[in-house]
Amino acid sequence: MLKLFLIGSSQIFYASLCCAQSSSVVKDSLPVSSASPASQPWQQLLLELSETEDFETTLWEDYEEDLEELAQHPMNLNVATREELEQLPFLTASQVEDIQAYVYRYGGMKSMAELALIPSISWYQRQLMDYFFYVADVTRQDFPGIKTIVRYGKHELMGMLKVPFYERKGDVMGADGYLGYKYKHGVRYQFRYGDYVKMGVVGAQDAGEPFGSGKNSLGYDFYSFYIQLKKLGRWKNITLGRYRLHEGLGLILNNDFSFGKLSILSSFGRSMPSTIRVHSSRSSANYLQGAAATCSLMKGLDITGFVSYRKIDATLSSNGGIKTILKTGLHRTSSEIAKQDVASNTLVGGNINYHHAGWHAGATAFYTSFSLPLTPNTSQLYKRFSPVGDQFWNASIDYGYISHRWNIAGEMATGDCGAIATLNTISYQFTDHFLLMALQRFYSARYYSLFSNSFSEGSAVQDENGAYLGFTWTPASRWNITAYSDFAYFVWPKYQTRESTHSWDNLVSIIFQASRSLALGGRIRYKDKAGTTTERLRLYANLKNAKWFAKTSVEFSENKQASLMENEKGTISRGYMLNENLGTSWRWLRLSGSFGYFHTQDYSSRIYVYEPGLLYQMSFGSFYGEGIRYALVARSEINEHLLVIAKLGTTDYFDRNRISSGKQEIAGSRQMDLEIQVKWKW
Repeated sequence: MLKLFLIGSSQIFYASLCCAQSSSVVKDSLPVSSASPASQPWQQLLLELSETEDFETTLWEDYEEDLEELAQHPMNLNVATREELEQLPFLTASQVEDIQAYVYRYGGMKSMAELALIPSISWYQRQLMDYFFYVADVTRQDFPGIKTIVRYGKHELMGMLKVPFYERKGDVMGADGYLGYKYKHGVRYQFRYGDYVKMGVVGAQDAGEPFGSGKNSLGYDFYSFYIQLKKLGRWKNITLGRYRLHEGLGLILNNDFSFGKLSILSSFGRSMPSTIRVHSSRSSANYLQGAAATCSLMKGLDITGFVSYRKIDATLSSNGGIKTILKTGLHRTSSEIAKQDVASNTLVGGNINYHHAGWHAGATAFYTSFSLPLTPNTSQLYKRFSPVGDQFWNASIDYGYISHRWNIAGEMATGDCGAIATLNTISYQFTDHFLLMALQRFYSARYYSLFSNSFSEGSAVQDENGAYLGFTWTPASRWNITAYSDFAYFVWPKYQTRESTHSWDNLVSIIFQASRSLALGGRIRYKDKAGTTTERLRLYANLKNAKWFAKTSVEFSENKQASLMENEKGTISRGYMLNENLGTSWRWLRLSGSFGYFHTQDYSSRIYVYEPGLLYQMSFGSFYGEGIRYALVARSEINEHLLVIAKLGTTDYFDRNRISSGKQEIAGSRQMDLEIQVKWKW
């Protein structure tokens, strides 16, 4: 029977694993086996989560990279820390406690099969954990010597190239076009020794950016570099270079990944310990640069300090201040390059956290300054309470309690704004078949933090009062129902509004596991926000065995926008998409393909689709109008050292002879790209 712990959208994936074979994971010097013929199971987990989450504003690529790293370099379950276990989105806080309690009580596990002795860990989760963990002796080693690290460390070198088979208007290099060629490419090198040492460098170039000239005299437009040491005595984590942080529930500081309304159920809404991750992705905006470290002062008491200094892109106002901080990372034209690195930002702060017997409490504070003052146009209503000036501070306290049935977490924050923001969650598992979760947030219109990222309906932790109620229910062994309802009220006018508005978001998901090889599901979402209602319906069927899989889905979207004039009717836009995914494997070769037909009335009824792609890259397409989308992905693990992946994707439109606009305009109805990735390990 499906356990209650298989919550949120992740349950869809767990159900589809019924027919998958269990794989054994070895240490990071060997390749990881796969139960899926076309993609890793954790990629399927992200697929299911993404189909209901707001991936327009979520850093999926960064999170997929983290999971890929964990899959390529699994952890010894007998020595994994609570923080390391909580990196996995499908493990709840209480399950992490159960795993650590079992390891402590019995002196470690002899095999992964012992997870079956922990009642809260389901069969489906045990299969998934095989991809991220292994079991070895409990003996804890001291931090290794330099000779050992150099001799036994593992190297990875990867290159990526994207070739478009079309010309954009800006690809004609010159005064009116992009300054670089149309190809996108990048390289990545990483060295690591177990869980102790990780270091690397990433170079990335977007299409249209100059290579090896101008400000890019060293080659690539973007570089990321990092060194991370873990488990160095009392020092749990020392990171130098570029990194990301997640503190508490993210009300003042979180430039790491965070899930949305449905998948928050899978974590019971738990608050996070101070988390430091290296920034090894291509994102040129979402990182800090400098140093961060966590030290264990005593059992259960950790302190974290961080300092960052980095250049930022910005649009400057007429008085020389920062009008807008830019985060696109694109430097293709003279005007874009003129905004590159025009200002700098400094951040200094810390966190202290105490954890004991299921309880935890923490505090975070930081000071930040800019080389130029922030000067947003506060005469615009929606920017009325934007931060102004060149020096800011924020502080927060967070708390939590975890038991077998209860999970309580919260955070309260303030700053130089003189206002507060607070977020509180409570979850209770009534039975093995029913879980209920409630969440409340109050973000003052005057509150702001330049580094916040937390649960919200709006685009920022500001001007939002809301309540959320969600549940997951297993009425029978083959059925699972998950639903939530979220209401939010915005006191101050938002963009393109002149009065207070509200939002009401509702979703119901139903999964039926017909057999070990067949899963059926459907979900419906209704959202009413600022006079616009959106309805989305999705039906799908998954059929698979050890050698192949097939997935058929039907998407429907309807968007209704109320008229701003009293005597005029609003507009209605509808659309749908039929999509088929197929995959198979043969020895060292895995193939997967997708084909979809879409037909929508306009952009407001657009359909989103996930496609498997290259490593460390989430591929989401947004389709509107009428046309077809088809793609083929080939993955070959030639030997234990060499991996080659190629993806050919094409979109054909039937209702237009031009695609996009401006310098991105394509004079045709077809858009075809070839992506190639080569990875060498030694």
